[in-house]
Amino acid sequence: MIQKTTRRHALRTLAGAGAATLAAPHIASAAAHGTTWKIQTSWPGGAGLQIFKDWCASIEEKTGGELAFQAFGANDVVGDFQLYDAVKNGVLDAVNPFTIYGQGIIPAATFLTSIPLGLRNPHEFDVFYYGLGGLDIARELYAEQGLMFVGPVHHGPNIIHSKVPIRSIDDFAGRKMRLPGGMVAEIFTEIGAETTVLPGSEIFPALEKGTIDVADYVGPAVNYALGFSQVTDYIVMGPPGFMSLYQPVDIMDITVGMDAWNALSPQMQQFVEMETHVYSDMHHAAIQAADQEAWGKFEADGTEVTRLTQDDVELMTEVAVPIWFDYANRDPNAARVFKIQLDYMMSGSLGYVDPALTQGLTLDL
Repeated sequence: MIQKTTRRHALRTLAGAGAATLAAPHIASAAAHGTTWKIQTSWPGGAGLQIFKDWCASIEEKTGGELAFQAFGANDVVGDFQLYDAVKNGVLDAVNPFTIYGQGIIPAATFLTSIPLGLRNPHEFDVFYYGLGGLDIARELYAEQGLMFVGPVHHGPNIIHSKVPIRSIDDFAGRKMRLPGGMVAEIFTEIGAETTVLPGSEIFPALEKGTIDVADYVGPAVNYALGFSQVTDYIVMGPPGFMSLYQPVDIMDITVGMDAWNALSPQMQQFVEMETHVYSDMHHAAIQAADQEAWGKFEADGTEVTRLTQDDVELMTEVAVPIWFDYANRDPNAARVFKIQLDYMMSGSLGYVDPALTQGLTLDL
């Protein structure tokens, strides 16, 4: 059974009992019966991996020994695309994957992270998950796979590295491009790129060998640490203030095997939920801070930043919207999730989508 604890309820409980109460009597008293979770992230290196390891190392002290996280980096135990199977089989207890990787077992996961030209800021996804019902749907779908979706983890937009200058979407035509697959790959295929799917750990060697000449991955700090400035000369961005058209808010998450989750006390489940919020906030801020240092390093290495234009945004939106609907209509639950986001994007709050672009398109709800 899933322990359903809303953010509001959890905060009310903490306010009433006091954080010290949660951290001391309930948790520390059970230290003799401590549990260690093996948890693997999708981060292969750089700031992302270090932040993850530091967070995992803090859990044992925070819980007085009742729970500890043994951290593993990308590919340390299993490959990125085997993470969910590893949790189901008990090889891992929990994972911190890029949420887009979940689309292999849960089609609706395509919409549990940002889609091209979709929700564009982390706070918009917080509204989706914690205000508009996204978290409840995610947990329902993951539970069907024997998994507990604890919560999203923010890190920032993805950016594109290229061996050649790309100054408009027309320049992607004919380029061999690494993407995470799914809708993102289909949209770039539509504008002429020759796309291939690779896990993050395989991007550098593919660029180095010339197997690909364009690749998306996460943000500047992590990508610099992975050596991307050594094998590319350009970084492709959206217009000022819009770093990435295709994945403006790349989301990770904390997902736990249901058996491991249900073995925790209700108090400890609540702790893990709240700690996931803490990790998301600190992880996002630390990544952005590291990015500010990385820009200077890319510049010193001779990397040039090119920017797409607002015209490119509008053209790519026209390409993206029908593909949104196509993916949503492949799965009833995907349509449920997408409808929430579409209504939000078309609302007075955001206005990202002109109603004219959706004329003649319907959702199979």
